[in-house]
Amino acid sequence: MRVRYSICLVAMVVACAMISLAQETKPTVKHEAAAATSPASGKEMFLSYCAACHGKDAKGDGPAASALKQAPADLTMLTKSNGGKYPSDLVTSVLRGQANLKAHGDQEMPVWGPVFWKMSQGHEEQVQLRIANLNRYLESLQAK
Repeated sequence: MRVRYSICLVAMVVACAMISLAQETKPTVKHEAAAATSPASGKEMFLSYCAACHGKDAKGDGPAASALKQAPADLTMLTKSNGGKYPSDLVTSVLRGQANLKAHGDQEMPVWGPVFWKMSQGHEEQVQLRIANLNRYLESLQAK
């Protein structure tokens, strides 16, 4: 009887230790090459490139968000936090990697401009089309 009690106690301690370790393990972000999408669809690009971190609804709650050092921005609040005007120039500079944002300092967020450039095989018009359509889609998601 005492042996059974000891075995159960050891099993419980091991199980608790495993649960504790599992809870301490922080999820990681898997870095992969971006899949090509149509430059004509801002929604398709957002879902392919942005939703993993920013969430499908752009509220900053994507499946990879918990693995990041800094929480992704709620992109639906861009207009509200910029005096009621959607900041398309700022979004463009962020996408191109030209904005100096704290969250982008350690490259947690990919800088999409060079990625779009490579996808577009160096055709600047396609890069501009991608960024413009992504901007339009983000503007359509803004909180009223």
